Amino acid sequence: MPENASGEGVGPEGGVAEGVRTGRRMPRALGVGLAVAGLLAVTAASATVTVLVGKPDGGKAVAAPVAPSTGSAAPGASASPSTSASASATPSQSPSPSQSPTSKPKPSSTLHGTVDGATHGGDLRFFLLPMPEGAESYGPADGVKLSKDEVAEQFSNAAEMGEVLDSYGYRNDAAFRRYRTADGQQEVDVRLLRFKSRQMAKEFAGGMETDRGESFAIDGDPDGRGIMLKPEQEAWTGEMLGISSVGDVEYEVTVYVKGTPDKAALQDAMKRQRERLSSGG
Repeated sequence: MPENASGEGVGPEGGVAEGVRTGRRMPRALGVGLAVAGLLAVTAASATVTVLVGKPDGGKAVAAPVAPSTGSAAPGASASPSTSASASATPSQSPSPSQSPTSKPKPSSTLHGTVDGATHGGDLRFFLLPMPEGAESYGPADGVKLSKDEVAEQFSNAAEMGEVLDSYGYRNDAAFRRYRTADGQQEVDVRLLRFKSRQMAKEFAGGMETDRGESFAIDGDPDGRGIMLKPEQEAWTGEMLGISSVGDVEYEVTVYVKGTPDKAALQDAMKRQRERLSSGG
């Protein structure tokens, strides 16, 4: 499906396909642009993987993780009720960035978290996927907390998402971080959502269905799954999304690279995030 200037999917008659969005908002706490020299600042916006999330009672809400455009970065999932979207990528110019990833030495974190069986306590940011050595974070090195409204805004039916999240026992506790690897070859988004029970977190993660992209298993995690979206051109941005849960936390890891992604990058990130949530170490 082609895109119009606003990033919305365009239907066969030239109208905008209802609810389809290919842009996402960065959390207000970050509010930063990509560095000119950054990986994604010089590549085209990627097509989107459309993800359908069903309510526990059978209702439907929709989310579509999108590779960030050259002008903005954004976390987690944004929404689209389309089950057959085929948005295409179009190169665009990058505006001057408002902030690049921090290159200062990462200060020692004062965050604390606990793991008690399937329950996570303390600051959820403590459990974010640790950044690899030399990586640079966008925004605070510890990551940011997302309000319920900010989580809802990542979906096209934002007005309804509060109810959808409540139906899964969402605890109004979310954390997000984006970082760029030291070699500049990858940008990684991580988002954690905490629910009232292991079962509800698992159901939220398991309720996501994709209508495009190549699905693949996550090593060592029978409940996890990855989705690969190859770019239409090797000079554009490829995307991989990983979805799973540990205890009462649902997590999503999105890896962006220039060209066709290597599954091993997402496999490694998912493993490290799973270990962090499992032990807190």
